[in-house]
Amino acid sequence: MNIVVLVKQVPDTYSERKLKDADHTLDRESADAVLDEINERAVEEALLIKEAQGGEVTVVCMGPDRATDAIRKALSMGADKAVHLSDEALAGSDAPATARALAKAIGTVEGVDLVIAGNESTDGRAGAVPAMVAEVLGWPQLTYARKVETDGSGVKIERETDAGVFTVEAGLPAVVSVTEKINEPRYPSFKGIMAAKKKPVAVLSLADAGIDPSEVGLANAASQVVESAPKPPKSGGVKVTDEGEGGVQVAEFLAGEKLL
Repeated sequence: MNIVVLVKQVPDTYSERKLKDADHTLDRESADAVLDEINERAVEEALLIKEAQGGEVTVVCMGPDRATDAIRKALSMGADKAVHLSDEALAGSDAPATARALAKAIGTVEGVDLVIAGNESTDGRAGAVPAMVAEVLGWPQLTYARKVETDGSGVKIERETDAGVFTVEAGLPAVVSVTEKINEPRYPSFKGIMAAKKKPVAVLSLADAGIDPSEVGLANAASQVVESAPKPPKSGGVKVTDEGEGGVQVAEFLAGEKLL
């Protein structure tokens, strides 16, 4: 099995995240950056399949130079190699442009049988890129998987949504997105961390991947944020001293907030 895992470097959820004043895009330099947790689960699932059936796991990442840290984390977990699509012209790309660019990057990997991704990133929360990548590639999409099974010629998942749990099957190649219920990712060992430093990482520009500059970047995005403001600070709460009328005061407060 030749598996590609899509990974992304995102601002740490414990850091203060904000948008740039100039163009209202995410200010990635203002926060600590980490490999998205859902991507760790995607990598883990790919490694489990590899351990059961053999093959190779390639990490594909689109992001600035600093995203190398996230790539190395995935490699230290056990992935074999990586493709890093990095070009300043990609900054500000929307979801459709990102999907087209990732599909081009996937196309540089020979003989891909399966693409695994997280269902959504913690910074964008679009939850649509894996399906868009599948559409661009012309491959079946199996999304929101909590369990994945493959025999090398097809793939079957348990798909969980608000509507229930479904069994979905497709032939390979295909694109699968996983949820947080899929597994518990392994911790990189010291040996894995050291080995990751020697694993190959192919860095691609737009030209290397065959991407037209007019299809990516903020200037070519179909949607843009035109205005933003920081979240207002929390105001002081209302303190109720119960002297026999506490329940009434609480009810009146909730009614005033239209919560009752």
